[in-house]
Amino acid sequence: MPSGKRPDAPPTPLTPLTPLDFQLVLLRRMADFNAELVEEARRKLGVPAARMREANRRWQAMVRSPRARSAAAGYRAVLGEPESVAVRRVGGLECEARRWPLPLWPDLRFEVLVGGDGTVWNAWLVRAPDAPAPRLTVLEDLTPWSCTVDEATRAFAPARPLQGSAPGRWGLAFTAPDAHGVRHEVVAEFAWGLLQRTVVSG
Repeated sequence: MPSGKRPDAPPTPLTPLTPLDFQLVLLRRMADFNAELVEEARRKLGVPAARMREANRRWQAMVRSPRARSAAAGYRAVLGEPESVAVRRVGGLECEARRWPLPLWPDLRFEVLVGGDGTVWNAWLVRAPDAPAPRLTVLEDLTPWSCTVDEATRAFAPARPLQGSAPGRWGLAFTAPDAHGVRHEVVAEFAWGLLQRTVVSG
């Protein structure tokens, strides 16, 4: 009989983190906002809650370790070779945009921007090049996981970036009309670049 581990078995301390574990790391941050969506996604991946907690614990230990490899190398070690690599200009500087597919979000890619010295400038989810962008015109379109930071920024310009409350979090402040044409002040909160919730006033 084969002696391989069950695919849903938690990793041991010596088991390398996998792309599945990385998706669980992203979900762990999103659980602070949308526990029900995260539970549904975890069941879709076919893993127990204990594995999500363990994957997040091991990821945090890896990135905080004084012996850790560079952040860029860490992403490559866990996710493998990127699906695409492109040179991009940000302001007056050049960087590499490295992208990986994640099965849980087939219309998105995990993008890491890496500077010339190997420093990670940014790491978040973006829309895949061949995937249709969401239609964002009114407040009601801003549902959890419906759009990325850059999509909301373009749709509701001018949007003002806000400091995130924790690593992997971003915020945007802008005005948006509701379905009746009434404009509201909105703060949109994102985890790993994906919309989690909106706070509306006015």
